[in-house]
Amino acid sequence: RAELKDEQSIDLIGKNEVYGDIRHEVSVYVKVFTNSPFLVCMDLALSQERIIDPNYLWVGPDGRDLQGQGHVNLTETGKLMVMGFRVSMSGAYTCTLSHKVIESTTQEETEMVEAYKFMVYAYREADHAYQVSVRFSTTHCGLKSNSLFIEELKKILSSTISHLTCHITQSAYKCHSIRTPKNGLQYELFVNFLVNPFAPGWQEVCHELPYDCEDVTNRRVRQAAERIGKFFHQLKHVLKDEVHAVPTIQYVDNSFSMTPIDSCRPGFGKNHHTHQNCASCCVVCGPGTYSPNNEMTCRICASPQARMYGAKSCY
Repeated sequence: RAELKDEQSIDLIGKNEVYGDIRHEVSVYVKVFTNSPFLVCMDLALSQERIIDPNYLWVGPDGRDLQGQGHVNLTETGKLMVMGFRVSMSGAYTCTLSHKVIESTTQEETEMVEAYKFMVYAYREADHAYQVSVRFSTTHCGLKSNSLFIEELKKILSSTISHLTCHITQSAYKCHSIRTPKNGLQYELFVNFLVNPFAPGWQEVCHELPYDCEDVTNRRVRQAAERIGKFFHQLKHVLKDEVHAVPTIQYVDNSFSMTPIDSCRPGFGKNHHTHQNCASCCVVCGPGTYSPNNEMTCRICASPQARMYGAKSCY
C-alpha cells in the first residue's frame, strides 16, 4: 500500500514499485512479515529519461547505509525492497541519486543530486469480532426460565463454534415490556453477545503457522459468525416445528443482526487523518505514541520516552 499523489498511478503499485517525489515524502505501508514493494530512487518523470552515471545511496531509519545489509534487496538500478518487514523496520528510508547531465554541444558535465524520502510503516489487518443482537418473545419478564434459556443458548452457540477456537463473550440480555397496537402488552428478551476469535488455544493454532496469523484468525471468526447466522435462521423452524408444546420462548423473526467490530493489536492503531491511504489498517504507533491493549487508537505519551515504533507503553 502506498500513498499516491499527483502523477503516480495504481499501475505503478501493481508492478510492485513505488516512485519517489522530490517535493514531498511518500508514505508506504507494508504488512508485517511480508516484503515491501520496491522503493524506486527517482520520480516517475525521471524514470522515463536516460540517466548518465547514476549513483544511489540508500539510508535506513537508523541512519546507516543499507548497502550490503541482509534484510534488504538493493538493485543496481536503485530499487530497494525491505524483506520480512518487522515493526522495528518502520521509519524514514531516504535515497540520494547523483547523476551527470552532459551539455550536447560543449560536452560540459554537470553533477545533479536529487533526494527522495519514503516513510515506511508496518501495518496489520484489524482483528475482527462480531457483535450479535437477537430477540425472543417470552410470556413474562419475571420468569426464571428466561435466564436459564439464555445460558443454554450460550452453551449451544459456544459448542457450535468451539472447533474454530472462537467463543461467545460479553453475553447479556434485558427483558422489556412492549405495547403493540394489535396484540396489547408483550414481553421480549433483547440478547447481545460478541463472537470472539480468541478462545483458549488460539495462540497454539497461530504458532503452528510460519507467519503472522491474523488472516487465519479473521477467517475463522467469519466462519463462526456465518455458523451462528445459520443457527438463528434455522432456529425459528426448530422452535415452531420440532417442539410439540408451544414453547414459552419464541425467536422473533428477522430480529437477528450482526455487526463487525474491529480491534488492533498492542502497539498498533487506526488513524484516518494521519494514514488516509491505509485507513482500514492497524498501523504501527509512531514515536511518542503507544497502545497498551486492543484499542483502536495510539495514545500520545505525556513525556517523549517512547522513541521507537510499535510502543506498548511510554517507558
